[in-house]
Amino acid sequence: MPQFALGIDFGTNSVRALVVDCADGRELGTGVVTYASGDEGVISDPHDNNLARQNPADYEPAMREAIAEAMSAANVNELAGIGVDTTGSTPIPVDQNGTPLGMHQEFKGHLAAYAWLWKDHSAFAEAERITAHAREKEMPYLAKCGGVYSSEWFWSKALHCARTAPDVFNAAHTWMECCDFVTGFLTGLGTNVRRSTCAAGHKGMYSDAWGGYPDRKFLEEISNGLATLLDRLPAKTYTSDHRAGTVPVEIARSLSLPAGTPVAVGTLDAHAGAVASGVAPGRMVKIIGTSTCDILVGTNVPDIPGVAGIVEGSVIPGLTGIEAGQSAVGDIFAWWSRVCGRSQGELSKDAEKLRAGESGLLALDWNNGNRNVLADPLLTGLLVGQTLHTTPAEIYRALIEATAFGASKIIKRIEEHGIEIREIVACGGIAEKSSLTMQIYADVLNRPIRLSRSSQAPALGAAIYGAVVGGVHKDVQSAQAAMTGFRDLEYRPEAHSAGTYQKLFEIYEHQHDAYGVPDLMPVMKRLLRVRTLSR
Repeated sequence: MPQFALGIDFGTNSVRALVVDCADGRELGTGVVTYASGDEGVISDPHDNNLARQNPADYEPAMREAIAEAMSAANVNELAGIGVDTTGSTPIPVDQNGTPLGMHQEFKGHLAAYAWLWKDHSAFAEAERITAHAREKEMPYLAKCGGVYSSEWFWSKALHCARTAPDVFNAAHTWMECCDFVTGFLTGLGTNVRRSTCAAGHKGMYSDAWGGYPDRKFLEEISNGLATLLDRLPAKTYTSDHRAGTVPVEIARSLSLPAGTPVAVGTLDAHAGAVASGVAPGRMVKIIGTSTCDILVGTNVPDIPGVAGIVEGSVIPGLTGIEAGQSAVGDIFAWWSRVCGRSQGELSKDAEKLRAGESGLLALDWNNGNRNVLADPLLTGLLVGQTLHTTPAEIYRALIEATAFGASKIIKRIEEHGIEIREIVACGGIAEKSSLTMQIYADVLNRPIRLSRSSQAPALGAAIYGAVVGGVHKDVQSAQAAMTGFRDLEYRPEAHSAGTYQKLFEIYEHQHDAYGVPDLMPVMKRLLRVRTLSR
């Protein structure tokens, strides 16, 4: 039996392929390829800050090149299995064969026919409609997603398409989450591929508790067109320890893969990253990058208001997956770097010289809305305490602190509902590259933070699922034990800074609750309306 697995990670800006040794998780070969379209693959609209799409025609060429690089570097000819993770919710309207409509000549350049990237918030009104209707009808569908359905997710985006681009919606045979589309392509099964419990549960209101997706009557009352989509969605989904299929000869030839290799059911990138970082009961994994996802697993997990997803088997089969997170983290830092015209390296160097609380600044981390615990995409950023002496580095540090305070707010909410968090492990680009950010997080959270051994955690997590479906390991936990680990580096809280941040967190909570609930929340939304009307 082959002892190697391939993980393929479709991120916001690029595709990464990773070949690993299933015996110990050694990373043998890597390929990273940036998408061809847009700003590193993200297609936006200068007149609509909420729009973010990807051209699905970019996926296959980037994947082919990344796989070729990884397989060549690893010098491997056989694979036990393949796993796939992608961003999500990134749904794609497809035809009966599973080809994205955006690849049809008639829809070329039509952004509604493209992949609706995870950070697309254009469906905020539709999300509000779904949330309001579920509450009005006292339906259970919001219980597992924190009480609010998000504009980032599957049904909101499909409904927005039906309302604003009915030609695309009516032409679509079905909609597929990106992770299902990729596994459908790899296996040659198209729309008949086994679909992901992780994606459907966390993004599509799918739960065995109510028999799958929301019922027809509920969706018809929102929109007749939306209800028709039920007929084109599978009644059953699968966890990623199941096979989606195998790689057929023609696909294997085009991608330089061994034919017949088992492919695991797809999953979401953060959940795969958590698996590679050793997620287990009591151990939270923070995937810190352009945004942040917090992943936990446990048993007898209650519904938690304001926490984005609680899904059986979504991370580790047999355990309940819990997902929370923040809509922008690294994106905020990059924005400020662009605005002030200084590199993040320069800003970090100056910010490291500052003591906790020295700047007198406090920020809210809502520049791309609040994912949790308020679950409101229309909230915006805030910076308090500026003077004529405020420096770019002080603002940069305040923005880092704001994301740490947001992380603390999420942890507090989860622990209030009886979920024990004994340790924190971080992975992702920022965890890898920014010691300043990680030390501030350790100080704000007042907890040590360990780092995942792998710098390619989502791809490794996908490879772990590939190792399981390939029969090298009997289950995900066994594969984790063999293939994952931690670095020696650990960030520990500094007592003085932690004490100062506790005082600042109290002020952050006051601002969070003032601007996040009806007291001052209309201020941000009225400003958005003025901006829209002024265009």
